[in-house]
Amino acid sequence: MKKSLSAIGLLAAIGSVQAQNVLLHVDDTAITFVSKGTLLYNGGGLQTRGTGTIENHGNVIVSGTTSDSFKTITTGGADKTEGSVTGNFINKLNEPTAYASVNVNSPSATPVYTYGQLYISGIPQANITGIVDQEFRSIKHGSYQQIGLPFYDKTASTLSAELGKTFVQSRYSQNEILWSNNSNTESTNFGLSSKFGVATPGSTYYMLGGLNLDVSNTTRTLKGRPLTDIGAAITLQNAAAGINFGPTGAQKNSYNEYYNSYIQDVFEIASGGTEWQGNFGRNIYSLANPFLTNLDLTNVAYNEPAANGDGVYLSTIYGIKLQPGTVTTNSGGTISTGPDKFVTFNAGIPTGDVDYMVIRPLGTFAIKLNDNTAADQLNFSNLRRFNYYSRSGGTDYNVNANKNNPTTNTVKQLGVIGLDANGNEVAKTYYVVYANGNTGHSTSSRIQVANSSSLIYTYEEAPGGGIDNNYKDVYQLYINEANESNFQGKNIVLKNSDLTRVKSYKFEVRENAQLINNSTFALSSGLGFYYNVTGGNAQPIKQGDIIPATTDLLNLYYDTPNTAVLATGNTVAPSKTIVVYNPQITNYIVRFDPAWKKADIEVYDMSGKLVISKKAVNTSTDFVIELDGKVKNAYIVKVVSDKGEVVNTKILK
Repeated sequence: MKKSLSAIGLLAAIGSVQAQNVLLHVDDTAITFVSKGTLLYNGGGLQTRGTGTIENHGNVIVSGTTSDSFKTITTGGADKTEGSVTGNFINKLNEPTAYASVNVNSPSATPVYTYGQLYISGIPQANITGIVDQEFRSIKHGSYQQIGLPFYDKTASTLSAELGKTFVQSRYSQNEILWSNNSNTESTNFGLSSKFGVATPGSTYYMLGGLNLDVSNTTRTLKGRPLTDIGAAITLQNAAAGINFGPTGAQKNSYNEYYNSYIQDVFEIASGGTEWQGNFGRNIYSLANPFLTNLDLTNVAYNEPAANGDGVYLSTIYGIKLQPGTVTTNSGGTISTGPDKFVTFNAGIPTGDVDYMVIRPLGTFAIKLNDNTAADQLNFSNLRRFNYYSRSGGTDYNVNANKNNPTTNTVKQLGVIGLDANGNEVAKTYYVVYANGNTGHSTSSRIQVANSSSLIYTYEEAPGGGIDNNYKDVYQLYINEANESNFQGKNIVLKNSDLTRVKSYKFEVRENAQLINNSTFALSSGLGFYYNVTGGNAQPIKQGDIIPATTDLLNLYYDTPNTAVLATGNTVAPSKTIVVYNPQITNYIVRFDPAWKKADIEVYDMSGKLVISKKAVNTSTDFVIELDGKVKNAYIVKVVSDKGEVVNTKILK
């Protein structure tokens, strides 16, 4: 992005107040306008007085020392206090209605969603007394809004006025404030009189009750003192260490809640793990961006050779959950969810949803480690970034650092994007190959992620190609890996669970996380990806190709398909009817095969008692299995179509 150091509109007086440890002073009634794409650098303290305002649409650096200050003061010279109505330093959203759009992670792409960012460096927390107005919009996350609150000494009750709803201290009301207690693996109540950044660290992951909370249609403004970058590193260790989940997750946390009612681990299941054993549910760190700048997570798994790298290397990382799923409704009012976003790492190279690796201010994420053996530090200060694309490892770190081209090409990724009738993305899945990749079900899998809610996904592959029927009903995959040599020319099977919604597929090809050129087929190996519908001819996949979704199964290949597997005769297509947990409504749903017209649904508890019985259920919308949330149990769900096809699934509530 081209930046200017001089394109700053000065609508009134700016002065220097050296004696007050302030270099830049914006006086009463003055307005300083920082344009989009502009960088304002201030090598010292900064202060506004009275109604003096800095309206920031671009980037502001306040680089100070321990004697400098960041202040917003009254005309009498006193620090403004919490609850002050006048906005003095305002980080603006430039495209407020584009909040649901993602910026393509490429220096050649034009960002579609931009905002004012503030970078404060070297100033102690005690000297940061100024209040920043942070504009905010977000997709709706459902029952609880996932959010970071990068402020110091901000009273929780102030969120009621700022977010347009009243928060109360009543658990399960969807009006409370919770925070993710990583050590105890539970959501802990946050009192309304408690202070963000004081009672909990600045990188805490919060959950705000979503009842009557609108952060999508209205631009909200959150006010507070920014956090210092001094001492911003945290150690990732001991998440869920010593916690006894029980053999089926039926032990309870300190709130008398069963672990199996909320803990999920799509990383462990996809990498050969077993529910409630070993690393399942452990070493997961739910965190948030503690700053009012972007946070770049691209290189956290890479031990950088750069002389001035970011200093962050998480040696045991498996992957990151980057964004909670979106929530939408169809014309009939049925709630549906877009998939969560994930990346995993092979030799430091990210795979999966790499466009989401730059975390916005107030954004959240969750890191999964392979074990608890290391005591690696996550230094948030060195991950800050103004750009909307990632810095390449090997490029010296600074907040404006550019992105290099990769020097090696080893990880080859095919993204399949499910589009609806209007061309909007409604689903996505990934197929990744690399030299030391693991074919099939393996405890050595490095980058796989189980599917949680995507309408399209792939099945674990058999060594000879096609579906491994031993695991087709155990898990499905959002990110699927295979060895590029021993699985070359063999088919991965993609499933479309809803042809009424996913009408076409768009292909996205990356190498070492970088998009290849449009309409390009060959990767650095000279090979590429192919697709075919069962019984059809294999077609090469070029970057950006779009094809219609005509059947529920699609075969994907790396390199020219072997004739022995073209027919995919060894695959047995499972029913399109599935029972899945929808975290946005905290209930299980039945999603029906589009060919089904009616269905009977029966739910039994483990004693054999029939607890739900519904006849001739309309299959045009999802069926919500409404179980008593206060009763923790395992259940068997039996779904029978009007033609007699039966689907049985065990669920834990």
